[in-house]
Amino acid sequence: MNNRLKVLRAERDWSQQHLADALGVSRQSVNAIETGRFDPSLPLAFRIADIFALPIEQIFLRD
Repeated sequence: MNNRLKVLRAERDWSQQHLADALGVSRQSVNAIETGRFDPSLPLAFRIADIFALPIEQIFLRD
């Protein structure tokens, strides 16, 4: 699944570790989501959307 996670994180000047800590996941998980190697679970996707205060559709894009 394509996503805008890296761009959104960079706009806020957040490290992968900062976002990982906020989500309660590992930095490697954030990296895997950003690079498209891992699709987050629905609850994790909603936590990501909440952190960025955006609708989930503005973060995760259809292939």
